[in-house]
Amino acid sequence: MKVLECEAVPKSKKLLKFKPDDGSGEPRTILSGIHAYYEPEALVGKTCIAITNLPPRAMMGIESCGMLLSALHKENGEEKLQLLMVDPHIPAGAKLY
Repeated sequence: MKVLECEAVPKSKKLLKFKPDDGSGEPRTILSGIHAYYEPEALVGKTCIAITNLPPRAMMGIESCGMLLSALHKENGEEKLQLLMVDPHIPAGAKLY
């Protein structure tokens, strides 16, 4: 999915709200608790890996229709999170195998 818009969710320290292009042509909102690791403006235009066939889940009164994939690890004793991103040439909606 290509990130078209990303913003912090008001009254939440963790959540970012994504408006992605998932290749379906339909609008979608995905929430992710990664604000401690990323600022929203740094993610606009990125191509991320998401699971989009999950049932919707409400968080902070907003329906999230998908889940971004990330890797959590320790680096020099500090917890780091890396959102899984792919080459920008891969089109929105490409299937993973």
